[in-house]
Amino acid sequence: MPNHDLSVVGLFLAADPVVKGVMVLLLLASAACWAIVLEKTVVLARANAQARRFETAVADGGGFEEADGPGLPAAILAAGRHEWHDHDANETRAELRERLERAMRVALLEELRRLDAHLPVLATVGSSAPFVGLFGTVWGIMHSFTSIAASNDTSLAVVAPGIAEALFATAIGLVAAIPAVVAYNKLTSDLGRLSQRLSVAVGRLAGHMVRTRARHLKAAE
Repeated sequence: MPNHDLSVVGLFLAADPVVKGVMVLLLLASAACWAIVLEKTVVLARANAQARRFETAVADGGGFEEADGPGLPAAILAAGRHEWHDHDANETRAELRERLERAMRVALLEELRRLDAHLPVLATVGSSAPFVGLFGTVWGIMHSFTSIAASNDTSLAVVAPGIAEALFATAIGLVAAIPAVVAYNKLTSDLGRLSQRLSVAVGRLAGHMVRTRARHLKAAE
């Protein structure tokens, strides 16, 4: 009776070439997902720190003239500053505020879209990896049954290794899918909360900019 290596490496090496291909594909997808998760975690942590400073500056009622540098607040402030200087004398305060908010929200959405890049990969892997692994399992079991029929031996010692190799593909699919789904839900939730916080800050900043414009106009009279 042949000895079968039932370790992780042994199951992979003994698997059918198609099943091996499925396993390699799933492992590469899992590695890509972890790279995205690590990168987005760092980027979102930096964006949240910038957002906190932005909220503090808005609450203090100043600083909107300085919009240099990278990051979410700088892009929002640059858009607002551009609209603030492009002033129409016949424009009402409500119209000015609407124009400022619209420009800053567009800049916010563009920055959030940049932060959202590659997150759909996590959703795709999370939804498709179990089925890709299942395909490898089905293919491996079919191959095992074909081998069993050719050998005319249906003992458990002959059947079990082939089925174990096939089921290993499903296990890898789940290992790739579960972290991807959890990370996608967490990151999109964090991104949504960041968007809400900055949207509130944009509204407050627009109000402050309108009041500042009114003071400038009154002082110029």
